[in-house]
Amino acid sequence: MLKPYLERLADGVLLFDGAVGTMLYEKGVFLNQCFEHVTLTSPEKVSELHREMIAAGAQAVTTNTFGANRLRLDGYGLSELTGKINREAVRLAREAAGKEVYVAGSVGPLGKRVGPVGKIDSEEARSVFREQMEALAEAGIDLFVLETFRNIDELLLAAETAKATAPEIPVQAQYSFRPLRSEQYNNDLTPVFARLQESEHVDVLGINCSTGPAHMLDVILASGGVVSKPISVMPNAGYPRDYEGRQLYMASPDYFAEYALKFLDAGVHVIGGCCGTTPLHIQKMAQAILHLDSSRHKGLSIEVSSKEIERLEPVALEKRSAFGAALAKGEWITTVELVPPMGIDLSKAIAKAKTLGDAGITCVNVPDGPRASSRISTLVTCMEIQRNSGVETIQHICCRDKNLIGIQSELLGAQTAGVHNLLLLTGDPPKVGNFPDATGVFDTDSIGLLSLADSLNQGIDLAGNRLHGQTSFVAGAGANPAAQVLEREVERAWKKAEAGAEYFITQPVFDVELLSTFLDKIKGTGKPVIAGIWPLASYRNALFLHYEVPGISIPADLQERMKKHDTKEGAMEEGILIAREIIAKIRGRVAGVQVSPPFGRLEAALQVIKNQEDI
Repeated sequence: MLKPYLERLADGVLLFDGAVGTMLYEKGVFLNQCFEHVTLTSPEKVSELHREMIAAGAQAVTTNTFGANRLRLDGYGLSELTGKINREAVRLAREAAGKEVYVAGSVGPLGKRVGPVGKIDSEEARSVFREQMEALAEAGIDLFVLETFRNIDELLLAAETAKATAPEIPVQAQYSFRPLRSEQYNNDLTPVFARLQESEHVDVLGINCSTGPAHMLDVILASGGVVSKPISVMPNAGYPRDYEGRQLYMASPDYFAEYALKFLDAGVHVIGGCCGTTPLHIQKMAQAILHLDSSRHKGLSIEVSSKEIERLEPVALEKRSAFGAALAKGEWITTVELVPPMGIDLSKAIAKAKTLGDAGITCVNVPDGPRASSRISTLVTCMEIQRNSGVETIQHICCRDKNLIGIQSELLGAQTAGVHNLLLLTGDPPKVGNFPDATGVFDTDSIGLLSLADSLNQGIDLAGNRLHGQTSFVAGAGANPAAQVLEREVERAWKKAEAGAEYFITQPVFDVELLSTFLDKIKGTGKPVIAGIWPLASYRNALFLHYEVPGISIPADLQERMKKHDTKEGAMEEGILIAREIIAKIRGRVAGVQVSPPFGRLEAALQVIKNQEDI
């Protein structure tokens, strides 16, 4: 008869099984298949691997449910089988385990980044975790094992959900640190252990995956001090090496057995294996440690501090850039959009920037691949404009073209290059541009991107590491007063402000009443709003913007005014007049304007902003 799991750990070390995925691969399951679905399509393979691990000496087996949550399964069109897969996986494990071996319900990360940088918010994450955990609990697991989480916040959220779902079931929460060079990421996981130790939802804390036993032992020993909770350790079979197209793990079973003894002497309570470990690895560890007297187990001593990495106070807004100073002082802002060229010659853009600088604008706006077009990078364009014209720029960065790693690199590059003003946007999908087959990345959205920039301004990077310095960005966000679902746009504007937006720039404004309504609804954010202004070039231009450009709505009366003009000159004059009339109506309510020159006609933009004080 099995003791309750936590009582059993008090008796001495417990041996877990090895890698479920590795063994399924060895049994002919290809990497492009959903491993969790094999529970339903080839249950005999899952049952066999459990029996092999138990025969090798495993005292706990892990269900084949690591990725069996709705979000991951949806990638295979299997989300409706979430409950069935989890329940059947427990049944197979329990059938193999009998009454002498524990069944651990495996729960992995969601596979999509959870906020604030991610696109999945906490409530949705809880719902997805809860669905899987309810099925596992109902099917009769002995414990939850939350494994291979690289985001400590997501791990703690999963632990909280597990306890809320089944308070009586122990939670073993395992973090997976990044296997990078030691000079980049040291072995000190004290902040992680501290948060797991303090969580009332975590019963056993540990680490798994990413690296082999030697590095994992270093991490344990380097963390020094007192942790009262049991510790679990489940390393990979070393680092994988490519051999004739296959990823092979080179740590031998005997090598694993040697380190099992070292883990035992270090006071680890639960030892198992992760990627690359087989029944032979488990057998060798069992032979090495299970016959030893429990008195050899000393209990790990790790001192933890609840103090997280200290965030720096952001640089004062007025000290970040001239644009930031103008915002802080409440000065009238005038910016003009300059779209980077599709070719490789920036001389015209630089000349235009010089002309705008002579006209007294605050800064130049540089869009990031507008309408999903491919152009010279915004960072290079901004650098060259600032270097050669002396005019500050606002670099637009969207989430379409780079993953989070690339976006953080772009931000760090901008800081180093002296580009401090940013407009952070989700971005148009590739299908609207001239590269419709390109892949849209969208690791995050504008809210997550703002949160990242805000964190960098406090000296903390995407992974929660110190920057050894801090950025000084003036980060803004887009807004659309003419959105079809205004309440959703308002809600997102509030979230953008909370994420760190210092200002808003709107889509081109043609309906003053819509803008006024929007301003009333976001007034409480306290963030200045710069109104987008687009002088219409022709009636055809008005129709195109209204019907084909996302987020732009042009009232019928303005369309009629443009329709009356047969000549390009007359239409352009009317478009400039309309733009100046709009500025006159909104000047008392906004912090400034951003003018988009129609078809790059700089003279039209200059006419719009000419003598603004008289408007």
